[in-house]
Amino acid sequence: MKTHYLLQFLYCTTLITAVSVTGLRAQDFYKLSGSKENSIKVLGTSNVHDWIMYAQNPIAEASFSAPAGDEGVPKNLYTLSFSVSAKGLKSEHTSMDNRAYKTIKAETYPTITFKLISSVITPVKKNTFLIKSTGTLSIAGTSKTIVMQVNGSMNDDNSITCSGQQKIKLTDFNIQPPSFLMGAMKVGDDLTIQYGLTFKKATQNSK
Repeated sequence: MKTHYLLQFLYCTTLITAVSVTGLRAQDFYKLSGSKENSIKVLGTSNVHDWIMYAQNPIAEASFSAPAGDEGVPKNLYTLSFSVSAKGLKSEHTSMDNRAYKTIKAETYPTITFKLISSVITPVKKNTFLIKSTGTLSIAGTSKTIVMQVNGSMNDDNSITCSGQQKIKLTDFNIQPPSFLMGAMKVGDDLTIQYGLTFKKATQNSK
């Protein structure tokens, strides 16, 4: 009788291990390609002129299921993490950069991050898909759950390009839109983040 239970236990353990290993193998791990074509722009407004800042050297990792189906696209996005240095945001004017760093408390909170909570992938056509991703965006010490609609595409070299834009408000992150020059210039509350990022499959040694 004891032998029977032991055999059942060993069978269940082996089955669970096999399922776990299969699940791991079904995921492809990706990192940003390092291409100069990777782009993240922060667009804002003021009562004087519109402005733009570029994010330098972003870091991002993701894990997708292997491409499948007639469309040849992943069915799942399992994980995604993104970060950029707050002082990695650069405009054409050093004075503007310094004001921006003060506004977003870059000395105290040096990193802007996004971490995926959940996602749904919808195939569109051959090699293209949409990702509805829910995640936590953290800026200046405040975290907020946001939902992003991301355009995805499989490239000929099996890399994946994700692009889109996301609107946020400074006040959602407890940041008061600043004013300068004795109030003559007032920054708007609304920001638009535009991005185009290409992920390449990570090698075993780089995971």
